[in-house]
Amino acid sequence: MKTRVDICGLDTSTLPKLKHEEMMELIVKAQSGDEQARELFIMANLRLVLSVTQRFAAKKQSVDDIFQVGCIGLIKAMENFNVSYNLRFSTYAVPMIIGEIRRFLRDCSPLRVSRSVRDTAYHALQARQKIEYETGDAATLDDIAAALNLPVKDVVYALDGISDPVSLFEPVYHDGDDAVLVMDQLTDTADDNRLSIIDIDDAVEKLSERERKILMMRFYDGKTQMEVSKEIGISQAQVSRLEKTAIAAIHKKVAD
Repeated sequence: MKTRVDICGLDTSTLPKLKHEEMMELIVKAQSGDEQARELFIMANLRLVLSVTQRFAAKKQSVDDIFQVGCIGLIKAMENFNVSYNLRFSTYAVPMIIGEIRRFLRDCSPLRVSRSVRDTAYHALQARQKIEYETGDAATLDDIAAALNLPVKDVVYALDGISDPVSLFEPVYHDGDDAVLVMDQLTDTADDNRLSIIDIDDAVEKLSERERKILMMRFYDGKTQMEVSKEIGISQAQVSRLEKTAIAAIHKKVAD
């Protein structure tokens, strides 16, 4: 008896099941432009997307939306798969489907992260996936940074920037009725933080009005340099230069 599961109005009990050899034949035809083979191949692999989608069922986004994004990852995997790899399609496709879903969830995050940071993080995840696929070993931050020709700290900053926020009241350990929360693991550095905030406020006050406005638009409003340049009426290069100058001045003030 077939098990019926409905996702986006799709009855999975009607989906075709293909052997590995049939899958390889179909994907070659699909990549050659055969639309019928392309449609059949996608339909035969929707269960794979469904299995990945279920991993993200606890997320706040609609399961249907996540499933559809997973289908985009499936299509990308189909278009880029090389039959000469001599491996099962699912082994190649699952990481790409997961990556596509994670990127969608990051873009829907309530925290505003600049486009440049998101792009760096996305390239870092792609590099990690490629390194691990080619070597069979876990990619280190040094490996990823070398592949992107970036400092390790930039890679760390970008990956941290797209990490899901964690509630201070989330339990990290249970012992019977007692639970240790995230907030219990934090060091009380209120005094140091207060001094740092005062230094930063003082440094910002010494910036020009245009520099303060650029920083506000970039890091509080989450606008791109191109959006800032259009609104202020200067070139993107000028925005970039003023932004770097302002940040350097703040760093110098806080370090002194």
